[in-house]
Amino acid sequence: NIPIAQIKSLPKFMGETDVLKVLQLLPGVQSGGEGSSGLYVRGGSPDQNLILLDGTPVYNAAHLFGFFSVFNADALNNVELIKGGFPARYGGRLSSELDISMKEGNAQQLHGEGAIGLIASRITLEGPIKKDVASFIVSARRTYLDVVGKPLIQRQLKQEGQAGSLGYYFYDLNAKLNWKVGSRDRLYLSAYRGYDKFSANLREAEEDPTDYRRSANGLGWGNLTGALRWNHVVNDRLFMNTHLTYSQYQFDINQERQYTHLGPGQLATDINALRYLSNIRDWSLKTDFDYVPSPAHYLRFGGQLIRHAFRPGAVVQNDNTDGVASAAASGSRTQGTESAVYVEDDVRLTNRLKVNAGLRLSSFYVDNKLYPSLEPRLAARYMLTDEWALKAAYARTTQYIHLLTNSGIGLPTDLWVPATAAVRPQIAHQLGLGAARTLRRGGEEFELSLEAYYKPMQNLVEYREGASFLNTTDGDWQSKITSGRGWAYGAELFLQKKTGRTTGWLGYTLAWSNRQFAELNQGRIFPYKYDRRHDISLVVIHHFSPTLTLSGTWVYGTGNATTLSSGRYQLGTGQIFDDYGDRNSYRMAAYHRFDLDLSKTKKKRWGEVVNSLSIYNVYSRSNPYYIYYEAGIIEANGMVNKKPQYRQVSLFPIIPSVSKAFKF
Repeated sequence: NIPIAQIKSLPKFMGETDVLKVLQLLPGVQSGGEGSSGLYVRGGSPDQNLILLDGTPVYNAAHLFGFFSVFNADALNNVELIKGGFPARYGGRLSSELDISMKEGNAQQLHGEGAIGLIASRITLEGPIKKDVASFIVSARRTYLDVVGKPLIQRQLKQEGQAGSLGYYFYDLNAKLNWKVGSRDRLYLSAYRGYDKFSANLREAEEDPTDYRRSANGLGWGNLTGALRWNHVVNDRLFMNTHLTYSQYQFDINQERQYTHLGPGQLATDINALRYLSNIRDWSLKTDFDYVPSPAHYLRFGGQLIRHAFRPGAVVQNDNTDGVASAAASGSRTQGTESAVYVEDDVRLTNRLKVNAGLRLSSFYVDNKLYPSLEPRLAARYMLTDEWALKAAYARTTQYIHLLTNSGIGLPTDLWVPATAAVRPQIAHQLGLGAARTLRRGGEEFELSLEAYYKPMQNLVEYREGASFLNTTDGDWQSKITSGRGWAYGAELFLQKKTGRTTGWLGYTLAWSNRQFAELNQGRIFPYKYDRRHDISLVVIHHFSPTLTLSGTWVYGTGNATTLSSGRYQLGTGQIFDDYGDRNSYRMAAYHRFDLDLSKTKKKRWGEVVNSLSIYNVYSRSNPYYIYYEAGIIEANGMVNKKPQYRQVSLFPIIPSVSKAFKF
């Protein structure tokens, strides 16, 4: 658990508080690279994290090509990350469970908060519908890059002899209703909608004034979730929660080209339009029971049914040439049913030994194929003394959906696909051993933990060499992938100061993450793209006074692994070929960055105002985003004019930003 207030006190990127970027500061959790909000937990991939918002899965948690997360911190109540020792009530993913709950709305009086930043603003309102009986909360956030950047873009297009528009924006909408039906029942209704939209509409005149070309390109992606929860107190020892949820993620790519010729007494127009879309939709019903038979036992049991609908790729193409129109469409849906039942018990065996033992039985049915899976879970904690504890955990996890990811950068073109008769579910076994100590001295509290883990994984999928998401239709994606296995293991150190005017933590991870596919790298084991040997995070928060806070974060990580050409060869025909070494055998430069935030709170009669100054990348480190090959130049006489070399592309130098937040 990381308190929302602590998340808001840390440095902000372009004035925006980001929950996922704060989680990346914990040991065992890393980012994918510069600016990324993706989570890579203990050698796993982003699809192996179950991200829940009010109990509903969120399939793409990123805005602006990964630079911001979709979670508006003003609307959130609690953030809990589980990366090992998974309870039986969680399932469906291999690496972690991130459980995020929204605020329930103030049942006493109207409150609000918001902020104005460099690229976005947000507003939240909450209050009673009927005092002490029903309440609401609504929250909205939107960027204004499309508005602020419009004059600059128009000027640039004019200089290039073009007309039209370029624009990008994203928005988030959160809403929740809370109704106390009686002394034993409560209903919650929540919804979330987030969307990103990029558009480029350009018109370019030809040399012949009677001709012109027009192009319209669009890229959009977003999530839509909804949840209805019924909380019922059966008796003093038995509680019930029932969730009915809906989740959808979709992205669209639209391209249109138009050529128009204005001749004497005639108008000729050629139009070519292409639309590519992919989506996943879930409907889920889940019931959980909590039963407390005695002070030594806390039983949880329940079940879940999920109906998945996958559309990995669909292409719609329209052509109109010389007045003759044609259209073509492809793409199909695949539906699958995932189910699970579980039971777990938090039992105190002695005053020093506490165990969470559970069993989860899950299954997936798709295209007349049934995959059952038995998933035992066990976690134990033994108190050696009042300060020292030993921990051990084991979990078998099964994941019935896969994410096909191109090795490119940034775009949300990842495809969610199901396990099929030909593609088996992912399976992992995770074993963890650790020790923890809580130390209290002079009114201050420190926490130290050290944990080692080992996680073998089976039935992982990757694109074959040269394959991509384009034209992945009618089940064709199955012919473009290959299955393999992976191993992730390492050790994590966490030292936290929890009280006093100065708080914070130091996290260190020593880790290995490898993959092996029979059809990749000639079947040899290779490091995962985000295999990171060393990962360090240092977080310090100092309160000079109740109204003035300074915070800083420093991160260091071994560079990402990538595949680069080791040389180029030219045949007698003039063709040039790249020679690649082993997969992911090249390491980018190490990543490190220092961020600062200074916040000043001013009390007002109506509430408070918080002015923040954040500096991202204080010492302007040029961190690698990607590397490309720049070919050499050889003159006709055979002399080398320019040697071939690799060049690094970096994104962000030092970036100061200001924001003004308010509460009333």
